[in-house]
Amino acid sequence: MSLPRAPFPTKRSRASAVCSLNFVISVLFAFQPLCLARSHQDRIRTIVSDDFVKNRPRARAQSKSNVKSGGMSDGPALRRRRTYKLAAAPSTRPAVGANLPVDAFRQLGLTVWRLRRAAVTGFEARRPTEGRGEWMAERVEADTKFHEGDYLRISIESPLPGYLYVIDRDLFTNGRSGDTNLIFPVRGDDNRLQAGRLTDIPAEDQSPFRASPKLDQAGEILTILVTSTPLELPISDQPLPISKTQLMEWESRWSSVMARFEMEGGAGEARTRREQEASARKGIRQLTRDDPAPQTIYLLTPKNSEAFLFNVTLSYVR
Repeated sequence: MSLPRAPFPTKRSRASAVCSLNFVISVLFAFQPLCLARSHQDRIRTIVSDDFVKNRPRARAQSKSNVKSGGMSDGPALRRRRTYKLAAAPSTRPAVGANLPVDAFRQLGLTVWRLRRAAVTGFEARRPTEGRGEWMAERVEADTKFHEGDYLRISIESPLPGYLYVIDRDLFTNGRSGDTNLIFPVRGDDNRLQAGRLTDIPAEDQSPFRASPKLDQAGEILTILVTSTPLELPISDQPLPISKTQLMEWESRWSSVMARFEMEGGAGEARTRREQEASARKGIRQLTRDDPAPQTIYLLTPKNSEAFLFNVTLSYVR
């Protein structure tokens, strides 16, 4: 496994789940680079966060006194609609055709967190960390290039139920990939997806990944697989080696056409108390419709209802 855990201790307590959106323009227009007239290719394509979060529970009403006293610790700004801009258009035509109904598309939310030393204390910063100083997690876009020594954590959320599997491979500068390992779940992980529940990789009670690229390594390929029923795999305490033959079979059955959208103005925002609680292993709470949506939303066209699969590349720069 090539995403090593950072060498500092963290409190045992946390991990889990993923998000959803409403289109400012039609879903098919978001995929128009596939079959679109050239006159439209330069138009801005955006989506908004409403549809992604609509399956989350509603927020409980708060008394005026509670709001005035700061009872909503993450502030009223979280309740605003967030806009997403198309960051990566699909390069191939959806396998099931161009005229898909809206409900044929699937969404998956992903937030990459980069940890940095914090100047002030906060919920995230109070965790025990390596040496002196405190840390906080900030959103970055999925195509951010990471430097050696960066500490990373990933949150995943789905607006629909399913089962999550994450496979990791090194990506080298010559284009080849390294050993293939299932890094999530391992024994003790709950890989069930639910709206408003975040799945943290690594779990919040574990040390984060530390970027440690080899001399000829360009990044990591994370293959994200979401299935409607659990896979029969020999899960253990360690990452599970997956043969390239097995991965190719899964790709043949479940690879999905994917477009990536990034939250406008989201990069650099700190992780909230509510997001951290929604990733707890013991399920302290679910995110509500008023809580932050994911930084990155992937819009997918699955081949069938069994599962969908796509790749996320974490890039390194020296």
